[in-house]
Amino acid sequence: MTPPATAGARTHWPAVLAAVAGGVAVGMNVGKVPLALPTLRTELGLSLVQAGWVSAMLTTLAVVAALGFGLAAGRIGALRMVLGGLVLSAAASLLALPVGPGGLNLLLLTRFVEGAGFLAVAVAAPALVSAAAAGADRRFALGVWSTYMPAGAGLAMALSPLLLPGTGWRGLWALTSVVLLVAAAAAWWQRRWYRPAAAGGHGPAPLATLAVLRQPLPWLLSAGFGLWAVQHFALIVWLPTMLKEQRGLSAGWVALLTCVMLLACVPGNLLGGALVQRGVARGQLLALAHSATGLLGLAFFLDGLPDGLRYAACVACSFIGGVMPAAVMSSSAALARSPQQINALQGLFMQGSQLGQFAGTPLIAALVAASGRWSSAGWVAAGAAIVGVAVGLVAWRIERGPAAAR
Repeated sequence: MTPPATAGARTHWPAVLAAVAGGVAVGMNVGKVPLALPTLRTELGLSLVQAGWVSAMLTTLAVVAALGFGLAAGRIGALRMVLGGLVLSAAASLLALPVGPGGLNLLLLTRFVEGAGFLAVAVAAPALVSAAAAGADRRFALGVWSTYMPAGAGLAMALSPLLLPGTGWRGLWALTSVVLLVAAAAAWWQRRWYRPAAAGGHGPAPLATLAVLRQPLPWLLSAGFGLWAVQHFALIVWLPTMLKEQRGLSAGWVALLTCVMLLACVPGNLLGGALVQRGVARGQLLALAHSATGLLGLAFFLDGLPDGLRYAACVACSFIGGVMPAAVMSSSAALARSPQQINALQGLFMQGSQLGQFAGTPLIAALVAASGRWSSAGWVAAGAAIVGVAVGLVAWRIERGPAAAR
């Protein structure tokens, strides 16, 4: 069967799903660490600060380099970038296996390399998705792509209680490397369907690529994405703490309930992609979703509510919040005029998301330290939601304006 010369003939869903699988694989590198940290600290003798660096290395790199990776993908080629990122991440995971007590520097180095692989895939794979999708399906296909992070992190967290007792953290690292290599093989197998986005080097000049970032809408969407990341991070930090320290649940139950909360984002991502496909404005989705997540987040953080109701609010917040990554990431199908511009936009959106997590950490820590109550983190989440509503309304106004119509 001959692949389409452009992305327009029909959608080749196996190629779309192969690109998404690459994102899920690097997402596992993010999700494999939180539940493995106690084991890592015990085996390697890490302090709490050192363990924090192991966990935060991927986010720290993304904060400073995501947009640069997006621009580099336009010159290197999206397929090469994705394949290189997957293989690099797998090699780094395998390199970490011999690490023992006193091997913090090597562990941090491997996490840094995994972070580089994660960024390479996260910013370049959407161009492959776009190339394999027909124009009519492209927005929904990019909405499917937005599931990669909760799906990958949730999968790693679901597997952690099964692997950690028997194989320790090394079993989880080894499994992740296998998944990464399988994802690389799947992308290579589907490479003919990525032809419009595969090549690099001879694409538009850097100034032409950067032209897409002169519009205000991408920056507003990136800000809205980052404000959701602040709220989601508050849920991820607080939920395990509440379940383990305040309710005394076992590690298995903590992992399961946290995993369900994360995976609730996936159907939300798909819903967001479907709504965008039906023509719902992205700014409108951001404003409505931030309104709902703000209220649900406050309900989750209220100590007086029953535990079941608080957990339901947490899961619902994750589900509705999943609409936002889909709305933001799928916008590259409308805003970009070349695969290189898709890469640049995805780098910008990734940077906005990671900045939200990066800024949310000290804000939450400062408020909790000042009040002595973890539930105070809810005010950070609520404040981010209020600003997110405002950002969404401004973006919606731009989308309805004459420039958007043209």
